[in-house]
Amino acid sequence: MAFDVTIRGAGIFGLSIAWAVLGRGARVQVIDPAGPGAGASGGIVGALAPHVPENWNAKKAFQLRSLLAAEAFWAGVAQAGGGDPGYARTGRVQPLADASALDLARARGETARALWQGRAEWRVVPAEGHAVEAPSGFVVHDTLSARIHPARACTALAAAITASGGRVVREGDDRGAVVWATGAAGLRALSDDLGQEIGTGIKGQAALLDHAAPDMPQIFVGGLHVVPHADGTMAIGSTTEREFDDPARCDARLDDVVGRARAALPWLEGARVLRTWAGLRPRTRSRAPMLGQWPGRPGHLVANGGFKIGFGMAPEVARVMADLILDGRDAIPDGFRVADNLR
Repeated sequence: MAFDVTIRGAGIFGLSIAWAVLGRGARVQVIDPAGPGAGASGGIVGALAPHVPENWNAKKAFQLRSLLAAEAFWAGVAQAGGGDPGYARTGRVQPLADASALDLARARGETARALWQGRAEWRVVPAEGHAVEAPSGFVVHDTLSARIHPARACTALAAAITASGGRVVREGDDRGAVVWATGAAGLRALSDDLGQEIGTGIKGQAALLDHAAPDMPQIFVGGLHVVPHADGTMAIGSTTEREFDDPARCDARLDDVVGRARAALPWLEGARVLRTWAGLRPRTRSRAPMLGQWPGRPGHLVANGGFKIGFGMAPEVARVMADLILDGRDAIPDGFRVADNLR
């Protein structure tokens, strides 16, 4: 069978790009020996949270467009394939520690009015009723943050692609334009090919607890994301580990994360740990997603480096890459290209 596009890697970037090019009439196959969501995209946290609305740059603008596009993107996926990605724009709460943090948060609320185009709010409100204690008595409540169930989202995307005439398989030959969306392993391969490190895998660990609060906003407290999911679970994560022995093993660092979450949110104390997760998340040198042509390999492209923001960036990554692959239109922001990660 002839294909216009081959995607190597069935994580969030690979599947989203496949969905976008398929929607524009291209014939597409996704190849991953481990199946959809087998790597970092098969995690359990799913916090789609914006950068703070200040010091605006291309990365933050790109993320805003993507977060605003997410509801329609995931609704289309669910309708096409029948799978539930677990998406909901439920917002986020962040406790404020003191008067200085309170002043800064209020200033950011003013900039958010302009930068977020009136389509979402960053509000400072009393902490009462928001399930988290705040020394200042106030929290930030933003209405842009959303949640998703990462593993289920990948399964839903694969189902939508298949139902719409694409192919998701474990092995096959490269045909047409080839997009390498292969996560941490892909960063290693690209680094070896270019003779310098352009990114690496950073280990993360997370836990899923038995606590039902499906309509509650996610909470960001003490550097941790606490994300309620629609299935009656509560995700907590994650660690950021540059040194480790086993990238897939959960250990005492995760126990510390769960302990810190319970200390900050006492209502989690009796919640049973249902599942734990550990894996490598791909981070580029620039910390931005890395998109575009693979240097020196005509017809081969790269979509990598989602790190902690891959699901939030996915709708816009998919759109930009579809423009590049199908129309030759390069709308990749400064800082997102492979060259931006070279010394």
